[in-house]
Amino acid sequence: DDVKELMKVLKANAFKYKNTLQMGRSHGIHAEPTTFGLTFALWYEEMKRNLTRMKTARETINYGQLSGPVGTFSSLPTSIEKHVCKKLGLKPDPVVTQVIQRDRHAEYMNTLALIAGAVEKMAVEIRHLQRTEVLEAEEPFEKGQKGSSAMPHKRNPVGSENLSGLSRVVRANAMAALENIPLWHERDISHSSVERIIIPDSTILIDYMLVRLTGILKGLQVYPERMKENIERSYGLYCSQRVLLKLTEKGMSREDAYSLVQKTAMESWKQRKPFRDLLKKEPSMTKYLSAKDIDNLFDFKFYTKHVDYIFRRVFK
Repeated sequence: DDVKELMKVLKANAFKYKNTLQMGRSHGIHAEPTTFGLTFALWYEEMKRNLTRMKTARETINYGQLSGPVGTFSSLPTSIEKHVCKKLGLKPDPVVTQVIQRDRHAEYMNTLALIAGAVEKMAVEIRHLQRTEVLEAEEPFEKGQKGSSAMPHKRNPVGSENLSGLSRVVRANAMAALENIPLWHERDISHSSVERIIIPDSTILIDYMLVRLTGILKGLQVYPERMKENIERSYGLYCSQRVLLKLTEKGMSREDAYSLVQKTAMESWKQRKPFRDLLKKEPSMTKYLSAKDIDNLFDFKFYTKHVDYIFRRVFK
């Protein structure tokens, strides 16, 4: 249910910000424009996979056994196991030793770890977007809340930071579950003490993390105007690939086109001048592209023309 509640919020935000233009980044560097709604659509699709994984893991772990010291039913009739498992809502494990094999538990724990990874992915993105230099979105900040005991101006992404830290615990517990798989012969108890800690702790943690993240995303403060400002911080360099492809379309070799576009882009950075203006002043460029051709390349609609198509695939 926690996953489903989170998915409702992700879907609502995806449609709310479907056409909110934002700079896409790779390696932390401006790449090409995207929309903030696509970020939520991406997270929604991942949580959809996690929901499927959780259903599968619950089936995998939904087994019981009551078959004697080494799993051979040496002192118990097989009917007892069937009766007890039915009463508990479990399926009898087809073959066991003294215990059910721990790969089942490891699958469940690793499913929790994957969910934790998805939670941290969202938390890390929020933390980046809340940085002063970016400030495209912020966690909700309640009246009377303090960001720092020493610096009253601070509004820190403490909720997302908390989720990042807890995700590490869940992933570490998943590793312990994998270590529990190899037991001596028909059983030892090296797994037992570990499971008493990691299974309840990770289960409770994931429940808490999903609820907290859902609250953060419900109250997320988004700043579209700041997103537009940040797009312009790289002087229009997001259009470099379009210029490159248009030059090759007009007959310039790809190698020459790449060198020319890169040289002009570096000058744009160095001089802090609009990329578009420098393109129009470059003789080697205007030999192939008119001023109108160049202007047409800087149309944001080009980058968002398939958003509807992607949304139909995700929210079908």
